Amino acid sequence: MTGSEVLDVGRDAIWLTLQLCAPVLIVGLVVGVAIGLFQALTQIQEATLVYAPKIVAIFISLLLFLPLMGALMSGFMRQIAARIANM
Repeated sequence: MTGSEVLDVGRDAIWLTLQLCAPVLIVGLVVGVAIGLFQALTQIQEATLVYAPKIVAIFISLLLFLPLMGALMSGFMRQIAARIANM
């Protein structure tokens, strides 16, 4: 395996990691900003108010995006297996 092939695999792995974590992180960000805005508007300064809705939202987003994540990981594994077979 040449250096450029190793870099291609590494780049693909980093891109896959970004694709896998982005939906969940975006959901967490949106929920956190919405709750922060709600706290600022109502002047409720409860520090634990953020955790329960964010945990529920992230859990639901994981359930929704799990098929997409599985398909992405499966495609990456097929690509790696094809590269190994072509050696």
